[in-house]
Amino acid sequence: MFGSRGVFAMKTMELHLTVNGQSLNWSIAPGELLLDVLRRQGYFGVKRGCEKGECGACAVLVDGKPINSCLMFAAQAEGRHVLTIEGVAIDGKLDPVQEAFLDHGAVQCGFCTPGMVISAKALLDRRPDPTEDEVREALAGHLCRCTGYLKPVEAVLAAASKRKNRARRVKPLTEVSR
Repeated sequence: MFGSRGVFAMKTMELHLTVNGQSLNWSIAPGELLLDVLRRQGYFGVKRGCEKGECGACAVLVDGKPINSCLMFAAQAEGRHVLTIEGVAIDGKLDPVQEAFLDHGAVQCGFCTPGMVISAKALLDRRPDPTEDEVREALAGHLCRCTGYLKPVEAVLAAASKRKNRARRVKPLTEVSR
């Protein structure tokens, strides 16, 4: 549509979603990608890579499932919960997956790391004790030119082991109250 000055007037719409636990309302263009909207709003851990859904650099969790934000219209996130790498650490404390990536040297240049951490977190949330093959499958959509994938796989398996050991140390509520 043309405005009064003959300038193309872009239509906008309201987007209501939760990002990293915070309820937000943004004005977006109907055809904008979630990647572009997130970066415009300051979530720079969501990287622009291939823009074809092949590299995983733009991965976020939408309602707990990893998606490539370069393939999702922002409008499709209406009413949904989005987790970016910025929301993985809680109160300044790194998630066990983030700690394991650091401890195992799985962070090299860092470009692919946010997406890998996001996918690893999704895997461990749904499958706390994955096999190496399951970890490799979860990370398969991420291109990394630095690590050779061995260190990220080791990191995810270590994070799973750490979570499992922590769960063993926690006593059930019935035992604590005795």
